[in-house]
Order: sequence, then C-alpha cells, then structure tokens
Amino acid sequence: MQQRPLADEIRPKTLDEVVGQKHLLAPGAVLRRLIEGGASVNMVFYGPSGTGKTTVANIVAERTKKTLFRLNATTATLQDVKDIIANVGTLLAPGGVLLYLDEIQYFNKKQQQSLLEFMENGQITLIASTTENPYFYVYGALLSRSTVFEFKAVPPEEALPAVERALAIEKERQELPLSWEAEVPMDIAASCGGDVRKAVNAVELLCQAARPDGGGRLVLTREDARQVSQRSAMRYDKGGDAMYDLASALMKSLRGSDPDAALHYLARFLEAGDLVTPCRRLLCSASEDIGMAYPQAISIVKACVDTAMQLGLPEAQLPLAQAAVLLATAPKSNSVEEGIQRAWADVRAGRTGDVPRQLQNVHADTTGFDNRQNYKYPHSYPGHWVDQQYLPDALKNARYYEYGDNKTEQAAKRYWDEIKGRRP
Repeated sequence: MQQRPLADEIRPKTLDEVVGQKHLLAPGAVLRRLIEGGASVNMVFYGPSGTGKTTVANIVAERTKKTLFRLNATTATLQDVKDIIANVGTLLAPGGVLLYLDEIQYFNKKQQQSLLEFMENGQITLIASTTENPYFYVYGALLSRSTVFEFKAVPPEEALPAVERALAIEKERQELPLSWEAEVPMDIAASCGGDVRKAVNAVELLCQAARPDGGGRLVLTREDARQVSQRSAMRYDKGGDAMYDLASALMKSLRGSDPDAALHYLARFLEAGDLVTPCRRLLCSASEDIGMAYPQAISIVKACVDTAMQLGLPEAQLPLAQAAVLLATAPKSNSVEEGIQRAWADVRAGRTGDVPRQLQNVHADTTGFDNRQNYKYPHSYPGHWVDQQYLPDALKNARYYEYGDNKTEQAAKRYWDEIKGRRP
C-alpha cells in the first residue's frame, strides 16, 4: 500500500496544530475569532509558500460546515468556477460552497470580476490565496468584498515542532530503527526559508535516502541534512515581492550606513544568481544617498559594477561587496535627490515659462527679431562667474538645491559664497 506524502499526512487539523502565524491565530486574534465563530467571510490569504494558507482554508471549511472546492488559477477557467457553483444546494454541498482559489493573481481582471456575482449573492464563500501583493494583483472590487490576511514566513524555532513531528512519523514508518543527530531537526527548520512544507519534504527525502549503518540502524546526519536542504533557505522570485523586498532592504541598509546589513542582502542576491538588481541599487544609491558628499563614489561604483558584470559569478561578489562597503561607509547627502525632486515638482505643476532671452540658442540673433541676446560669458569675469538670470521669469527666485552639511558640500558653499559675494 502506497504511503501518503508526508506533507499531507502531517497537515494540521486544528488551529492549535498550525505552526507560525501567531499574529493571526493566537487566542483572541481576529482571524481565529472569525474561524471559531464559524463566520462565512470572503478572504484573501497573502504570503509565501508553505506558511499554512491551504491548511487554514481547510479548517475554515470544516468549522463553517461548507464543502471545500480547490482551484488553482494557473490552470482553472471560468467554466470550472461555474461547475462548482452548480453544486450549491445539492447533496454535494448541503452547507454551501467554500472555494479556495490558489494563486489568484493568475486570473485576469475579467475572470476575477466574474467571481463577484457569486460572492454577492452568497452562492460561494471565497478564500483566495496569493504569494504576490494582492493590492497590486487582485481586482479592487473583489478586494473591497474581502478581508486580507497576511501570512508570514515561519521562523525556525516555530517550524521546529513540525519538523520533529515529521521525524516522529517517519520513525514509525521505517522498518529499521531510525535516529538522528541532535542538531538535525533545527538544521532542517533553519534551512527551509520559512516554508514548513519545504522542511517536511526535506525530512521525507532525508529518510528515503538514509542508509543502514553497521548495526542495521538508520541514522540521519547533519551533513546529509545540509545536502538535502541546501539553498532551500532562499525565498526569491525574480520580479516578485521577495525580490523587491530585498532590493529595498539593500538600499535602506546602504542609506543607513550599515555595511554588515548591506553585505547580507547583497549575499542573498548573489545566492539567487541575480546580479542586475543589486547593481541597479548600488548605482542608484551612489547618487541618491551619497551624492555630493562624495561625488567620486559613482565613478568607483560604476567601475565595480562593470567589473562584476564582466567577471560573472562567483567572482562578481568581490567588486560588488567593495561597492556596498564603500557606499555604506561613505558620508551621506540627499541634496541631489531633493534638488531634482523640487525642480521636477515645479515642472509637473506647469511652472515653467520661456527660456530667458540671453540663454536662447545663438541662432536667434540672426532671425531679425530682438537683435541681441545680451548673454554674459562667465569665463570672461573674475572667478568665472557673473550675476545674470538663468531661470525663467516665473521662477527666477526659486531655490531647488540646498548645500548638504557634509565637508565636501560645505567647502563648495564657502567657495561660491566668496565668489558670488564679489559681484562685478
């Protein structure tokens, strides 16, 4: 007789058996109260794989006495939904239908809109799940009729009970005595990247690959556990939320002058094999967060990025790490970013005006209109500067750039204050 997959056999039947998600399922939490009260509420479960979304949907169906139907939006069609609706009021669904629609982000807008009719007349209760931000991928009208609950990656210490339970089940399954080194359960829990299903699958694979020792016993070792679960701690989907979260964390660590955190997030990109995203963040930070406080930074970072792209992995780690440490430890100034944002805001608001006559292209002098520009050539004046209007009339008193309080920008300020104080 074929054994059930371990992940299916170990699936929790009660809320107390669910690992992680204490913010949702602890006594008194809103979602737990809704489930225990048997409320029929349309919900969207948002979070990474293996965090209990399907398990909780099963428990909801059990508590509400509804018949659970599952569809995956990657393959399902509107006809599949209609076929499920046909069961409403029949012996197949006497208490009503709970539709669990996995990966709802793969339903297009029209398909998502088609669900609204069935949700509003009470024919189905919908629980949709997604690994992507629902506010980006789920149709607004559907979201307004649902409550969003965010499931989070399960910390190793909270995943540990599931791993230990899986090992206990495998111990009963095996024909030979099964044991494991003391560190194996936590090694597996820590390497699953917050995905409990992945941890349970690692236990099953590890036990299947176990070989008897000289005494006829199966012993699970740390080395085997590492090989089975290697690279699994990475949760990364290029173009998905995880990628953008890492990019944000890298950028903010550089801005926050924390070289250790910057190297950590850079390493996670390298482990995922993504060079392009961290290179873009490093280049951006050189201007946005360091800017005029250390103007040479952008040249150095550009050289590091070019070198990394030519080398490829694994050697690319070195110039990128150099760039990350340089930016994290460099003096900071956002005067460039603030200056262009102020200027751009005026342009977007329509505050522009004609280019001053003295700044127009010289060919205007040959048109026969307004004969002379009266442009003053700064290099002909002391200090290579002369007082004249450069902004349009409507903005002639605007100030966009403010010198930062770092040594480099303050030195430039002192220089120009002295030059511009000697007006000809």
